[in-house]
Amino acid sequence: MEYRKLADEELQSLQNQGCSADDWNSVLAAENFSTGTIKNVHFSGQVKIGQLNGTIEIRDGITKSCGLKNSYIKDCTIGDNVYIADVKNLVNYQIEKDVVLENIGLLVKTGETTFGNGAEIEILNEGGGRELPIFDQLSSQIAYLIVVYRHDPAFTQKLTEMIRNYAQTKKSEKGIIGQGARITNCSEIKNVAIGVQTTIAGAQLLKEGTIAGNENDPVFIGEGVIAKSFIVQSGSRVDSSALLDNCFVGQGVRIGKQYSAENSAFFANCEGFHGEACSLFAGPYTVTHHKSTLLIAGLFSFYNAGSGSNQSNHMYKLGAIHQGILDRGAKTGSFSYMMWPSRVGAFSGVIGKHYANFDVSTFPFSYILESKGKSLLMPAMNLFTVGTRRDSAKWPDRDRRKDPVKYDLIHFNLFNPYIVGKIIAGEKILLDLDENTPDDQEYVDFNNVTIKRAKLKAGIESYRTAIDLYIGTELVRRLEKAADADSFDSMKKALQTQVESVDQNWFDLSGMFTPESEVEKIHTAVNNGDLNSISSLTSALTVVYENYDDFNWAWCVNLIRKKLGIDMNNPDKEELTGIIETWRKSQIHFNQRVLKDAEKEFNKKSRIGYGVDVDEEAQKKDFAAVRGSFEENKFVKQLKEESKAVQEKAEKLITFLNRI
Repeated sequence: MEYRKLADEELQSLQNQGCSADDWNSVLAAENFSTGTIKNVHFSGQVKIGQLNGTIEIRDGITKSCGLKNSYIKDCTIGDNVYIADVKNLVNYQIEKDVVLENIGLLVKTGETTFGNGAEIEILNEGGGRELPIFDQLSSQIAYLIVVYRHDPAFTQKLTEMIRNYAQTKKSEKGIIGQGARITNCSEIKNVAIGVQTTIAGAQLLKEGTIAGNENDPVFIGEGVIAKSFIVQSGSRVDSSALLDNCFVGQGVRIGKQYSAENSAFFANCEGFHGEACSLFAGPYTVTHHKSTLLIAGLFSFYNAGSGSNQSNHMYKLGAIHQGILDRGAKTGSFSYMMWPSRVGAFSGVIGKHYANFDVSTFPFSYILESKGKSLLMPAMNLFTVGTRRDSAKWPDRDRRKDPVKYDLIHFNLFNPYIVGKIIAGEKILLDLDENTPDDQEYVDFNNVTIKRAKLKAGIESYRTAIDLYIGTELVRRLEKAADADSFDSMKKALQTQVESVDQNWFDLSGMFTPESEVEKIHTAVNNGDLNSISSLTSALTVVYENYDDFNWAWCVNLIRKKLGIDMNNPDKEELTGIIETWRKSQIHFNQRVLKDAEKEFNKKSRIGYGVDVDEEAQKKDFAAVRGSFEENKFVKQLKEESKAVQEKAEKLITFLNRI
């Protein structure tokens, strides 16, 4: 935009309206500039002013005329049609069009800054050693590689250098306030880059950070928030006196209600209310809603913290040096306690207080209970619960990210090579324990947990059901894609893998499932310089993410060969029919057990507290009026419909196989 010096009559008009300047020659204006709505403003340094025409909505339907009022403005470029009023200190910002700035104590950019990009947070291990440099395009996958892969210092250093190089591109002579932003009733904002359509209403202190909202998914920062050295990505909301110190907030995150966090990262769709976090690696969908809940020095994802959940990462010896891992989908019960270091398997629940360090990551879908001062493992007991099934279905629907660019790469599949691989390992351990434990021995010990002898066989059977479900589900998906095949030979081509081989070992990179070999390829490419920028690294991770289906099927084909002795490059009809029949029975059995668990929510015990002043029959009616009935429950009806669809799908596929 072209700017010019003020005409004499414009200068006189401004002075008549209570305006002043250190040097009027440094106050420049756009063409068609009007002085009518500029009152009681002092200009310092070079200030460029756009057209101030029309009206602008401040908030909630409140509309005011564009203009500048009762403010001190220094070294700023002001875009068209803005409203700036009662800003005591506005220094060194480029303000894009349609921006509102009202009742602000301090809004300044000083010195050399990258607006929080490149700031290091001491994540996962409170004692340091796993520092994560944050930036406005950080993904949970990149964070995982930097934080976890400390066994290769050269690799970590190269990733860190990429981020530092990226952070240097964020240095600017001026701060930016993006188009359409609304900043009102704030005390102090210093060295903060503010994205398009951002709303900041009532924040107390924002310092050294980036708020990376955009027109597709704006950011809201609310009342009483204090944030220092931070990044907030698109679609997130931080309000209600939240305290953030050295923190990263990913896309679609909600933090508020006095939540306090330091040296922590919250990735896509996390929620933090009331409690406290320290050195927390909160992978996608980590949720904590309760007071007195402390999450400290842990790696979580798809996690739900019960009220009063707590972990201890030191025993007053060498300090806070320990860390813990809860694999995806884990939960902790109210007032649970865990002594780090420990590791919990996927979709497992921790109930009670645990003072031993244990690793039960090879037992997904389990319960870890407190019993007589010991940690009691109930293997696979959480597999058939309504909570687990409901969780796996709800997460995709609860993805709040509206930004077309989604940084965290998330797979939602309940059964997948990572978890099924753990199940296979857990099954083998249970088999070994069952074979080598005397029948009259009531308990067995494993990795600092105790297992009831009677639960070994039940766990084995449950895990075998899960393996059958995984194999059958993946085969059915492939067969459905080949529904147009006109011969058995052409159908078999659809079952052939698109990749030569896939490692047996898979990883969960904080939301993304991937074979170890693909991670190793990225690892090697970074170390030899083939991947040397954030954009190239992100692209490489995205390719792996998008190829999940092919990698998954190749792994499944290998599992079918090992478990069932079937070569999926040349199967016969009977073999395929057998897998489908097993899948049908396993899926319907699985759903029936989940329904049986759901039915407990409607039994007599669940009606305690209903119908306080009436008889049992009226109590049932009161319960039904509030909770509904088992038969009419939405989830129950969906599960029953799914079982019916499974039956029909199996019959259809078997008919299809017999026909071609």
